[in-house]
Amino acid sequence: MRITTTRLTLTVAPALLLGGCMVGPNYHRPDAPVPPQFKESPGWTVAAPAADSPKGDWWKVFNDPLLDELEPQVSVSNQTVRQDYANYQQALAEVEVARSALFPTVGVTGSVTKQHSPGSVINGSTVNGGTGSGSTGSGSAGSGTTVGGTTAGGSTVSGSTVSVGSGTAGSLEGNVSWAPDLWGKVRRTIEESKATAQASAATLANATLSEQTTLATTVIELRVADANIALTQKTVDAYKEYLRVVANQGAAGTTPPSAVLTARTQLESAQSTLISLGVARAQYAHAISVLVGKNPEDLDIPPSTSMPTLPQVPVALPSTLLQRRPDIAVAERQMAAENAAVGVAVAAYYPTLTLSASAGFSQSPLHGLLHAANHVWSLGADASETILDFGERRGEVAAAKAAYEAAVANYRGTVLTALQNVEDDLSGLRILAQQGEVLESLVRDASRGAEIAFNEYQAGTVDYTTAATAQATQFSAQENALNVQQQRLLDTVSLIGDLGGGWSASALK
Repeated sequence: MRITTTRLTLTVAPALLLGGCMVGPNYHRPDAPVPPQFKESPGWTVAAPAADSPKGDWWKVFNDPLLDELEPQVSVSNQTVRQDYANYQQALAEVEVARSALFPTVGVTGSVTKQHSPGSVINGSTVNGGTGSGSTGSGSAGSGTTVGGTTAGGSTVSGSTVSVGSGTAGSLEGNVSWAPDLWGKVRRTIEESKATAQASAATLANATLSEQTTLATTVIELRVADANIALTQKTVDAYKEYLRVVANQGAAGTTPPSAVLTARTQLESAQSTLISLGVARAQYAHAISVLVGKNPEDLDIPPSTSMPTLPQVPVALPSTLLQRRPDIAVAERQMAAENAAVGVAVAAYYPTLTLSASAGFSQSPLHGLLHAANHVWSLGADASETILDFGERRGEVAAAKAAYEAAVANYRGTVLTALQNVEDDLSGLRILAQQGEVLESLVRDASRGAEIAFNEYQAGTVDYTTAATAQATQFSAQENALNVQQQRLLDTVSLIGDLGGGWSASALK
C-alpha cells in the first residue's frame, strides 16, 4: 500500500495561513448622500432609541384583527418569501464551500489486482508457466527455467517454449491535500461568499417586508371596499325612498314625469355602482389568499365595516435608513462582495505553492502488505506562476473593479430612492390630513344640504333637480372622504415599510 499526501499540512501550515497577506483592496463602505433631516420632518415626532416606533409585528398598530391573523403567515407560507429563503440557504452553503478551501482534504482508496499473463514468444521461444520438457531435458516451474535442457528463473522452457506465471497485488491508499492561502485568494473568496450570503439574507428580509406591506395594503383596500359597499347600500336605500315619494307625487299630478325619471335614473346608477364594488371586493379577497399561500377558495373573509386605526408613526433621522432598510443592506452587501472579488482577481498575479508528502506500504504479492519492510514515503513541493497570458489577468482585474464601481452607484442610488420614498410618504400624509379635515366639514354640510333640499322639494318650493343635485353632492363627498381615509392608511403602511418595518442590519450574521 502507498498513502499519497498532496499539499499536506506541515508544521509551518498555521504560520503560513495566519501570516499570509491578502492582496486586493480592503472594504470600506463609501459615503452615501444622506441629509441631516427629512424635508417633511417639521411637525413629525423624531423617533428616539426607546420610542414606540413599529418594531417586529408592526401591523399591530392598525388594530385590525384580520391583519393580526394573516400577517404572521406571510413569512411561513408566502411563495415569494419561500423562494428567497431557499436562495438564502443556497448562499449559506456557498460560504461553507468557500471556507473548506482553507483546510485539508482527506480521502482513502484501496485496490486489489489479480494478474495472469498468457504465453508469449521470445526469440522464437514460447514462455509457459507450467511444467514442460526441453529439447535436451525437463524441469518444473518454481524450480527453475530450462532452456534447451537448462533451468533458469522459475519457468520451464520446452524446446523453444517459455512460460510466465500469475499473481495478486493490493494497495490501500490514504490521501491528504492542502494548499496554503499565501496571498489571501481563498479568504477573499470567503469574504465575497459571506457578503453575498448576507445580501441574500437582506433580500429575504426585504421580500418578507414587501409581501407583508402588500398584504396590509390589500387588507386596507378590502376594508375600504366593504365600507364603500355599506355607504353605497345606504345611498341606494335613500334613493329608493326618494323614488317612492317622487312617484307618489307624480301619480297625484303634483310632480312632472321628468322628476320621476330623474329619481329612477339616480337609483339605477347607485345600484350599478353597488354591483361593481362586489367585483373589486372579491378580487381583493383572492389576492389576500395568495399572499398567505392559500388557494382563493380556502379563505373566507366575511364583510366588515370597521376600518383599521390610523396610527401616528414617529420618524427617525434619515441616516437610520442605512441600518433599517433591507434593500439598502442588499445593495451595501453586494458592494462588499464586489470589493472582495477584486482581491480574488488580483491574487491571480501571484504564484501558487503546493506542499506534498506520501507515506504508506506497497507489496506484491498481497501477503505481508503491512510489514515495516514495505513502508515507503516521500516529501516534495512545487510552485507555479503564469508568465504570459496576453492580458487575461489584467482584464479580469479591470472587470472586477468596474463591477465594484457599478455596485457603488447602485448603493447610492438605492439610498436616494429610499429618501425619496420617505419624503413622498411624509408629504402625502401631511397634505392628506389637511384634505381630510376639509372633507369632514364638506360631508357634514353636504348631508345637511341634501336633507334641506329634499324637505324643500316636498314642500314644493324647489324642483326635484335641486334635491337630486344635493343628494349626489352628499354621496360624492362621503365617497371622497372615504378615499382620503384609505390613502392615508396606505401611505402609513408605505411609510412603515420605507422606514424598514422595524428591521435592522444587525440581524445580518
